[in-house]
Amino acid sequence: MASLSTGSTERALVFIGFMGAGKSKAALAAREAGLETIDADGALERELGAPIDEFFAREGEAEFRRREEGLVIDLLERTAGGAIALGGGSVLSEGVRRALRRHTIVWLEVDPETAWRRVEESDRPLARDRERFEALHAERRPIYESLADAIVPAERELVRRALPALIALGSLPVGTRLAWGRSESGDYPAFVGRGLLASGYWPLEGRRFLVTDREVGRLYADKVEPLDGRVEVEPGEQAKTMAEAERVLHQLAEQGMTRSDHVAALGGGVVGDLGGFCAATYQRGVEVVQVPTTLVAQVDSAYGGKTGVDLPEAKNYVGAYHLPAAVLADPSLLATLPAAELAAGFVEVVKTALIAGDVLWERVRAIGELDPEGLDEVVFACARMKLAVVAADERDAGRRQVLNLGHTVGHAIEAGGGYSRYRHGEAVGLGLLAALRLSGADELRDEVAELLARHGLPSELTPEIGVDEVVAAIERDKKRTAAGVPFVLLAAPGAPRPGELVDPDRVRAAVEELQNPG
Repeated sequence: MASLSTGSTERALVFIGFMGAGKSKAALAAREAGLETIDADGALERELGAPIDEFFAREGEAEFRRREEGLVIDLLERTAGGAIALGGGSVLSEGVRRALRRHTIVWLEVDPETAWRRVEESDRPLARDRERFEALHAERRPIYESLADAIVPAERELVRRALPALIALGSLPVGTRLAWGRSESGDYPAFVGRGLLASGYWPLEGRRFLVTDREVGRLYADKVEPLDGRVEVEPGEQAKTMAEAERVLHQLAEQGMTRSDHVAALGGGVVGDLGGFCAATYQRGVEVVQVPTTLVAQVDSAYGGKTGVDLPEAKNYVGAYHLPAAVLADPSLLATLPAAELAAGFVEVVKTALIAGDVLWERVRAIGELDPEGLDEVVFACARMKLAVVAADERDAGRRQVLNLGHTVGHAIEAGGGYSRYRHGEAVGLGLLAALRLSGADELRDEVAELLARHGLPSELTPEIGVDEVVAAIERDKKRTAAGVPFVLLAAPGAPRPGELVDPDRVRAAVEELQNPG
């Protein structure tokens, strides 16, 4: 297997996070990896001449924060390289937040239940009342999130494995962010950054073999060199077939690819699915770096390890779960997308925001004109949501099924149109409208229809595709069980319900409404 490569930087890795996140243990892992490290709480206790809990009880929180602020700012201003673990509340200081800007900030994300379990028996002064503890967690979470260059689950072994990518992050273009993906079968870095490909960074050592489509290869293949082999396919869903996968595999073999080499899948969702499938099956599996070049791929399909090809009967009927070794998402590549392709990708943003609810939905519903220069934060937020869902359910046994919102009818519309009448996102947009009608979320359906229309996306099904064809394709959906086809329903943003069985007559009525909305 290839190994992760690193860059070099004079920026320090600064670990931040709530109580119980394991910041000191992360610093210890960094020290074991050869970095000079500083534990700010330890340094503060030495300066105070007393344990933190004693000083806190004697002098009060205000005085403690004043002394903490001075020490932490001094540490941040004079440290170059290495790693620093900060106390959980140090980021409350505006001065500390300013001083953090010259470093690489790593948020060790921990849920309140896990954090409480780790600290409830400790002598921490702010960990004595669970209700107050959880309120503090909710208050501080947005601060950690806003500061973070990298977000890593708060587990020491994950931090250890993430260190090469975290160190490399310090030398990547300003604004590049990293979310660490994990699930039952593995974990990997997902980078999102404008200018990322032009930086020359590559996350794996070893020989790389490119799988791309003809148009994307013409534009960007030089950005992922040096290459030891290259296979191109024609653009479009028509390339996602068993025959094309066999051709790609033959060419990889002819070019001498071995099990110690890896695939670079450069392109949109089709190339990501096809290239990932070929990587999963070539010599029983080689690593793949996903390099998504479309909006739909950057916000959704590049993450989580689903790979596959279509059969004439239905979409994605043949495939494998094969996690990427890394994802490199460069939003600057979106500038070369045709407007219609960008809009189609935006449907996956809408889907993700509907599932997430809260801040992401508010942000997405307010987007007016689609500007590829302004989508960086949305791409990163969607990637994080996808990674979080996959972490809970890699193999689609439960939670991950929420990501199928709009896709049951959407895939059926694609199949009914021979995978040529609608772009994937356009079909999923129609599927969203059907799903919201089946959910009884009529006002939300109207809002989503207006949002789609605002971006030039269809809200009606063309008469060229018959309702019978779509309903028949739904019945062949790969998630069908003996009980029927499960749908994802959603009564309100942030409240998806997977695995819902719906009366077939209601499904037909929802599809008919797409064709005859009046």
